Amino acid sequence: MFDNITDKIRLLFRKDRESYLCFYRILGFYPKNISIYQQALLHKSSSIKSQGRLLNNERLEFLGDAILDAIVADIVYKRYPGKREGFLTNTRSKIVQRETLNHVAVQIGLDKLIKYTMRQSSHNSYMCGNAFEALVGAIYLDRGYEACMKFMEEQIMANYIDIDKISRKEVNFKSKLIEWSQKHKFVIEFELLEQSLDDEQNPFFTTRIIVEGITGEEGKGYSKKESQQEAARKTLGRIKNDPQFIDAIFVAKQVREQNENEEEDHHPEENGVTNMPATEDSDTSFTEISTEKDTSQVHLIAETENTVFLNESLPESEESEKQVKEA
Repeated sequence: MFDNITDKIRLLFRKDRESYLCFYRILGFYPKNISIYQQALLHKSSSIKSQGRLLNNERLEFLGDAILDAIVADIVYKRYPGKREGFLTNTRSKIVQRETLNHVAVQIGLDKLIKYTMRQSSHNSYMCGNAFEALVGAIYLDRGYEACMKFMEEQIMANYIDIDKISRKEVNFKSKLIEWSQKHKFVIEFELLEQSLDDEQNPFFTTRIIVEGITGEEGKGYSKKESQQEAARKTLGRIKNDPQFIDAIFVAKQVREQNENEEEDHHPEENGVTNMPATEDSDTSFTEISTEKDTSQVHLIAETENTVFLNESLPESEESEKQVKEA
């Protein structure tokens, strides 16, 4: 309280007081080092330089992501003292997922403050959520962990997030896996291994997930969607608990990118076709393939020479964003 009164007095003598007031309305306090908050709103496409180097919010996003995970885990832990670890993990994941953060960022007005190029924004789905994470990183550097906690509890959770409602929301593991792969720019495949009948002649599906050519987990279910969800759930668990699996994926990604760069050097404008990324800040490709002869369950709504778009069981808000590279 005393800090805010002092900051108000100092603000009277500042030429850029409008910027401070803008952040105050979002944060509930005045920034000490406003340049950190301004950097949190610089998308990598903005091409703004300082002392000869480009400035963007990616490092702050990295920091804010970790801080946000810890804070939300703290809030959820105290909110549900009798719940098991699985419930707490799922609830935290639902709160910090991009769909939720994008919504919150728009609600508090970050979408109107982010600096970016119009070309980059045209197919961007995560820019606002990324900026929100960067904002949390800026708060941490400027004011510390307690200020981040206060911001999340008093400004965000109290006004924009119904934690009880979110905790009851069904987890979409496939969406979570795709979001993770987009963030890290991995190529991911959902491979339909088998379509058979059980003893009672009900259709039964088996799906395997492959990340950067590295075999993930398999899932079974009485629908293609159910088998994909199970495979995604098991693969996410492996990502969390198997360091060797993660290391193999990163090595495979480096090899792929190196090969792609070499190919581009030899064929810079082959066929005149440009492969668009799945989201504005991701080079992730998604492949939906089947080992069965009947692939009619893959619904294509648009197609170019090198790229296809999949209209499938993704959350409605993300459905139009997902791009699938034809296998």
